[in-house]
This record gives sequence, structure tokens and C-alpha cells, in this order.
Amino acid sequence: MTFKEKIHSHYLQMVQDRIDVFRDMISNLTEDSKNDAKGSAGDKHETALSMMHIEQEKLTNKLKEAITQKAILDKIDALKITENIISGSLVKANGIYLYLSVALPKIAIDGINVIALSPQSPLGSHLMGNKVGFTFEINKTHYTIESVE
Repeated sequence: MTFKEKIHSHYLQMVQDRIDVFRDMISNLTEDSKNDAKGSAGDKHETALSMMHIEQEKLTNKLKEAITQKAILDKIDALKITENIISGSLVKANGIYLYLSVALPKIAIDGINVIALSPQSPLGSHLMGNKVGFTFEINKTHYTIESVE
């Protein structure tokens, strides 16, 4: 498995784990609200149900976001290597590894830090379509693309 495949696989698993956690939390809230409805009445009961409903909506939105992220990752071919930077490219710029996919937390693979970023982000949009040797500046920081996988 290549370095890029390991990164892709790790991020896919990370997003799938988030999806599973959000689904479990929503399921537990639904179960709690059903159980609470059986034995309670009055204002406290209505407030508790309302709070559970708000929390469930928040979790549902987070779940939708994670599902969207997984769909984007699923479309990326981790074996594809191009000269120009595209979604799914692993770029090394200024000694930093950047995985153009979706915005996700920094990870370490084989002791090397990798940052996943969206092609729509300020840095991602400067990288898209460019090649090794391209230089640019963001927030007074100069970047040079060292490699593209």
C-alpha cells in the first residue's frame, strides 16, 4: 500500500467512524425520547423533549456532513497520479504534506504529518491545477510545490 493509499484509507475510516458514532447517538436520543414519553408529563417533560429534539437535529446535520465527506472520499482514486494537482492529489509544499480531498483533522502516517484540505479552501484553490515548482503566497507565506502524487 502506497503512502497516499494509507492516507486515503485512514481518512475514509475516520469519516466512517464519525458516521457510526453520530448514528448511534441519534438512535440513543430517539430511544431516550420514547422512554421519556412513557412516564413523564408537564413542563419539565416538554422542555426535556424539546432539548432532545434540538440535539437530535444538530447530530443529524453533523451526520449529513460526514456522509457528504465520505461520498467525496469514495470518488477519489488513491492510485491516480497526475502532473497537475486535482482532487485526490497528495501535494508536498514547504515540507508539508497536503491531501486535497475534504477538510479533516491533521493525521500522522508512518510518522509523517498530513493535512487534509478542501480544494475550495484558500490554500486548496491556489494548489488546484498547478504543477511541481509553482510558487504562490497566502497570508505573507510563500509556498513552493515540491511534489505531486
